[in-house]
Amino acid sequence: MTAAPPVTGARHVGEALDRVDGLAKVTGSAMYAYDHGPADLLHAVPVEAAIARGEVVQVDVDSMLKRPGVVAAIWHGNAPRLATSDEELAVLQSRRVSYRGQYIAVVVAETLEDAREAARTLHVQYAPEEHDVGLRADHPKMYRPDAVNAGHPTDTEQGDPDAALASAPVVVDEVYSTPAEHNNPMEPHATVAEWHGDGLTVHEPSQNVTGLRATLASLFGMPPAHVHVVSPYVGGGFGSKAKVHPHVILAALTAKQVGRPVKMALTRRQMFAATAYRTPTIQRMRLGAEPDGRLVALTHDVFEQSSALAEFAEQAAVPSRTMYAAPHRRTTHRLVRLDVPTPSWMRAPGECPGMFALESAMDELAIACGVDPIDLRVRNEPAADPHSGLPFSSRNLVGCLREGARRFGWAGRDPRPGMRRRGRLLVGTGVAAATFPALRAPSSASARAEPDGRYTVRIAAADIGTGARTVLTQIAADALGSTPGLVTVELGDSALPRAAVAGGSMGTASWGTAVVRACEALRERLSAVGGAVPAGGLEATADTTQEVRGRQRYARHAFGAQFAEVTVDADTGETRVPRLLGVFAVGRILNPKTARSQLIGGMTMGLSMALLEESIMDREFGDYLNRDLAQYHIAANADVRDVQAFWLEEDDPHLNPMGSKGIGEIGIVGTAAAIANAVHHATGVRIRDLPIRLDKLVR
Repeated sequence: MTAAPPVTGARHVGEALDRVDGLAKVTGSAMYAYDHGPADLLHAVPVEAAIARGEVVQVDVDSMLKRPGVVAAIWHGNAPRLATSDEELAVLQSRRVSYRGQYIAVVVAETLEDAREAARTLHVQYAPEEHDVGLRADHPKMYRPDAVNAGHPTDTEQGDPDAALASAPVVVDEVYSTPAEHNNPMEPHATVAEWHGDGLTVHEPSQNVTGLRATLASLFGMPPAHVHVVSPYVGGGFGSKAKVHPHVILAALTAKQVGRPVKMALTRRQMFAATAYRTPTIQRMRLGAEPDGRLVALTHDVFEQSSALAEFAEQAAVPSRTMYAAPHRRTTHRLVRLDVPTPSWMRAPGECPGMFALESAMDELAIACGVDPIDLRVRNEPAADPHSGLPFSSRNLVGCLREGARRFGWAGRDPRPGMRRRGRLLVGTGVAAATFPALRAPSSASARAEPDGRYTVRIAAADIGTGARTVLTQIAADALGSTPGLVTVELGDSALPRAAVAGGSMGTASWGTAVVRACEALRERLSAVGGAVPAGGLEATADTTQEVRGRQRYARHAFGAQFAEVTVDADTGETRVPRLLGVFAVGRILNPKTARSQLIGGMTMGLSMALLEESIMDREFGDYLNRDLAQYHIAANADVRDVQAFWLEEDDPHLNPMGSKGIGEIGIVGTAAAIANAVHHATGVRIRDLPIRLDKLVR
C-alpha cells in the first residue's frame, strides 16, 4: 500500500498549459495511422470509377494477377459479401456506379509503387448512363427530407410570414449561394487493417473510434469486442474523419480476402471523391422589418444536394430559428439526390453556410433602414429562444458586438460604401454575428490511482489537433486535486471507455463531464480506504448517460461577433483582409492557449471560405475539377495578416461541470459574411455567391 498524493487545492483549468503531447509530435515519436507497418504488410490502392453513373460490366482481373508484385485484384465479381443495407458503405457489393470516383475495385501488391501502377492500368469495362450533377433550386427532383442533420425538423413556421412580408415597410428578398467545399485536413486518410483469426485491428485517423468499431462489427458480422480501432493521434479532420468512409471498409475487406495486413493510404486527389465535403447551397432569405429595423418576418429557404446512395441534408436554415426575434417566421430545407459523392460534416455544418446568408441579409437590411449594423442586431435581440420558447442558459451576443466594436474601432464608421481609400485600394469594414449550439452527449471514463502516486485517466475520445488531451489532463488534475504532471490521459482507442464523437463542438463538454465524474468517484474510493493505494492500484468508472439525459431544458448556445477590414484593388479587384477580429461568449475558457488557437483557426478557415475555397463541378464528366491543393485554393500565410480572438468572461451554471461551451466551430461561423459585408462597404458591390473572386468585382 502507498499513500495517494496529497490534495493540492490548486486550480489548473484556465491556465495556458502547453500541449502535453507537443514533444511527441514535434520529435516524430507520435504514431499516426500511416506510420504503422505490421509484418508481412501489403499495399492496397483503390480503383475509382471513371463514369458518374452506370454499371461496371467487367474488370480484367486475370491479366492484372500476372503483373510482378500484384497479389490480388478485387471487384464486385469476386469480393466477399458484407452484411449491410447502407449503400454508401456497401463497397464492391454491386455493379452500380453512383458517382465518378466511387471505388469499383482495389489492387493489392507487395509495394506501394506496384499497387499504384496496377490500379492505374487496370482495364474496366463500363455501361455508362446519362448523369445529373447540377444543383439548382428548381430541380424537378427536389423533395422535402423527413429531417435534417442532427435530427432537426426539416421545416418550421410561426405566425403568417407571407402576410407579414407583404405588409412590411422594408423588405430584403435575396438569394445567396455557397459552393461545394472539401475538408482537406493536413493528414490524408489512411487505414492499416489486420485480421487475427476472427478479430480485426484497424489503425485509422478517426474522430469517433467507438462509432467506427460498431460499424465495422456490424458490416463484418462480428461482436464489437472483436474489433479494435486504434487512433491516438489524428492530423486534423474538420469533420471528414467523424463518419465511416468507404476506404476503411475496403481496407478491412481486402485484408480479410488476402489474409495479410493491408495499408491503404489515400492521395489528396482521392480525398475529393469519397471522404466527404460540404454541400453547395442555394438560400433564399426574406426579411421584413419596420423602418427602424425591427424584424416582423423572417423566412429562410435552403436548397442543397446529396448523393444517389445516401441522404445527407445539412441544417443550413437552423441558425435562423434562434438568432433574432421576429413574430412571423419560416424555415425550409429541400434536397435533390444527384450523381455526386455524399456530402457530410465540415466544420460548423449548418451554421457556417446558413449564417453567411442570414448575416449578409441583415447587413442589407441595415443599409435599407439606415441603421448601424450593430444597432440592428441589438434591436432584434430575443428575450428567449424564438424557436423553442426556452430560456437561454446564457446569451451574450450583444456583449460580443459591443466589445468587438470597441476593440475594432467601429465608432465613427461612415456607412456609405466606397468612401475610404488608401491609394488605389478601396477600404471597407464589416460585421457579422456568430452562433453554435452548446451540445453534450453521453460518455464514459475511468480514473485510476497508480501505486507510484500517479493517475491514469482513460476515455475513447479523439484529439484531432484541438488540444483535447491537454485540456482533459487539466480537467482531471483539478477533479483529483492533483497536478497535470501527475496525470496521464489515454485516448483514441476503442478498447477504452466509450466516448462521444469529436464533432458538433461537444467533445470537451461530453468527455470532460465523464472525466470529472470518474475522478470524483475515484476520490470517494480513496477516501473510503483512508487514501491508501493498493499494490494493484485503485480504479473508478463513470457513465454520464443519465446525467446528460436528465439535464434541465435550456437553449444552450455559444455566440460571437466577427469584424473584418478589407482592401480591394480598384483596378484588379484583388481582395485582401488586413484585419479580422472576433469576440466570443463561449462559457468558461479551459485553456486560453488552445482556445485562442481554435478560434483563430476557425476565423482563418472562414477567410478561406470567403475568398478562395470552391470545388468546381465539371458537368460533362460529373467530377470535381480542382482535386488538389494546387487548384483548390485555401488561405496561406500571405492571406492571413492580423487575426485576433477575444472572449467575454461568461458564467453559465447550466452547461457541464466545467462551465464550458464548444469552441471548435464557432470561429468559422459569420466570418465569410463579415468579409462580404466589408467588401460591399469598400466597393458598393454586393457579393451573394461565394467565393469573392475578382471577376465578380470588376465590372
